[in-house]
Amino acid sequence: MPASSSEAVRIAVLADSDTRWKWGALTARRITAAPAEPTGSAAGPTTGSAAGSSGSAAEPTTGSAAEPTGFVLRGRATPTARQLAETGASKAAPREVTGAEFLCEVRDAEARGERYDVIVLALVGGTVRAVLQGLADLGLARRPVIVTGYVGVVYEKLADGLLLRHGADVVLANSRHDADRFRAVYEGVGAGAGSVVEAALPFLGGAPHRPEEGRDTLVFAAQPSVPVTRAERAYVLERLVRHARLHPEREVLLKLRSKPGEHTTHLEEHPYQRLVRDLDPPANFRLVYGHMGEVLDRTDLLVTVSSTAALEALHRRIPTAILTDCGVREVNGNHHFIGSGLLTSFDRLDRGEAPEPDEEWLARQGVAAEGSYDSAFDAARERVAKLLALPELPPISPYYTAETAPGYLPGILARHRLDVTAPPARDSGLRRIVREAARGAYRHGVQRVAPVVRRLGEL
Repeated sequence: MPASSSEAVRIAVLADSDTRWKWGALTARRITAAPAEPTGSAAGPTTGSAAGSSGSAAEPTTGSAAEPTGFVLRGRATPTARQLAETGASKAAPREVTGAEFLCEVRDAEARGERYDVIVLALVGGTVRAVLQGLADLGLARRPVIVTGYVGVVYEKLADGLLLRHGADVVLANSRHDADRFRAVYEGVGAGAGSVVEAALPFLGGAPHRPEEGRDTLVFAAQPSVPVTRAERAYVLERLVRHARLHPEREVLLKLRSKPGEHTTHLEEHPYQRLVRDLDPPANFRLVYGHMGEVLDRTDLLVTVSSTAALEALHRRIPTAILTDCGVREVNGNHHFIGSGLLTSFDRLDRGEAPEPDEEWLARQGVAAEGSYDSAFDAARERVAKLLALPELPPISPYYTAETAPGYLPGILARHRLDVTAPPARDSGLRRIVREAARGAYRHGVQRVAPVVRRLGEL
């Protein structure tokens, strides 16, 4: 793939949260691996995961893929070592950097003769636009191919997020449905849509669901910011506990993404770990952490409001339910599942009813209902290979410029302050200790103190 076919592709992944690191690292491998041989199975995917039923993060099924060099942005949502390890995305932990430090690394790698061929930006839209500007300003002899996309269901800020990502060489869509929407946005504003490439979520995989004698496990996949209010989250928790009492033969697991004090992609003001203290759950109700794939290995019914875990479960043919109890609303993200056949309520689940997915809807959402997941990244691999083979890549040309968005773009770039005119200071042990202490204090303020102050202000 690289300009010199005798050299391995060098890939850098820059992420700003644990879930985006997982998406970025796995995407990097899939878009540079040799194409997989299709299995032709329509009964549900049995490949796409190197670990099979172990639930490890999905890997390309054939061919070799370059191991990406990982970086995570230092900031409010910087994940902990535990969170990064639980993604299962890489054996090597990514390095924590600022945006400017990352750009300096890209510049210095070229000077060392170790330039990056591909950069995967697993970031929010505004940060993608800022890094695109920073990469353009580096003036590299040959810039890397730039790939970006979304970590899951795109249910809010579609236009804003897409236009901020415009300028990347490849904007990955996780499904046919998303690819159509992405192209419509770009074409609708007069921007080029050639960068949009249909692919799939890179972490789908694992063994298909097989019921086991004596096992009956319901898993609720929690989200840090959905539902939003304390009352709604307390309601969901109370209904889960009630369901556990109504079905003592069933194990009811509340799958949580973070422990108190840890950051996630979105701020969690009302953690379930605290809300459950007001209840007296039965013995068959438990809180669990860990890799989602491993939890899904023992799941017989996946319940959520709108978590991407629903797509992981559907890919493995695990019965899945999308809750309507707090409304089918854009703020909840479950409007994305309209037409899926999966919308249901706790009352129906309590009666033992389980929804059946609509097969046409599944096919449009990229969960490979027809068994085509192995080839889902072929188009992305082909586009990356063609770009790497070009003698020179075109200039980075985003939609948002000083001409198209003079009242918006300067603020985005100013917030990120990606100044690489001076080399970054060397990191000493003392600096690391001071920085970790400051981060801990900041996290405590954001997650513990600020929500209390806001609630007091509402009294």
